[in-house]
Amino acid sequence: MTAPPGPHILLADDHAVLRAGLRRLFESAGLRVVGEAETGEQACQLHAELQPHVLVMDLSMPGMGGIEALRRVRQRDARARVVILSMHESATFATQALRAGALGYVAKSAAADELIEAVQQAAQGRVFISAAIARQMASSRRPPGTDPATQLSSREFEIFRLLAEGQGLEAIAARLHISMKTVANHQTMIKQKLRVGTPIELVRLALQHGIVAG
Repeated sequence: MTAPPGPHILLADDHAVLRAGLRRLFESAGLRVVGEAETGEQACQLHAELQPHVLVMDLSMPGMGGIEALRRVRQRDARARVVILSMHESATFATQALRAGALGYVAKSAAADELIEAVQQAAQGRVFISAAIARQMASSRRPPGTDPATQLSSREFEIFRLLAEGQGLEAIAARLHISMKTVANHQTMIKQKLRVGTPIELVRLALQHGIVAG
């Protein structure tokens, strides 16, 4: 059987029901899903093995998570084309994803045709952002030096998010497969860059920017 002519897609999301729905959506649009991943680690591994045209990936997955997986995929393959599909309807998350190398950012609440368009644009090397997220990014005006999206690297941002969720250094180190010393060093740098001195201030800043739920 001849494969569909559209881009080949790798899906990465920890919800099997959502992946099944996305597979049907893409295949109905003439696109081919060549693999599925449940974690950031699996997404990195399968991307290297399958070399899809586009990786469609959630941000909130078990293990290292989407931002770190995106960073590692792009580190291994600078030509990788990634579309983030996320429940986070936040300009901060979108900015971080784009800075880390994503070509698309689509909210899970967006219309199906937006996701199809994002994949098709990414396959051509073009950027696509959900209309609602794009409006939020355009209207966002943060004081200089306080926005985690622009002040932190992708790894620092992921550690910042996990710290704000209340995770300890040991748990973060295990999740990202790095040493506790590395996490502690990043924590120090995060506090310096964001000008926060206490865990409470860090959480407050994360709440302010919609990085964690209140």
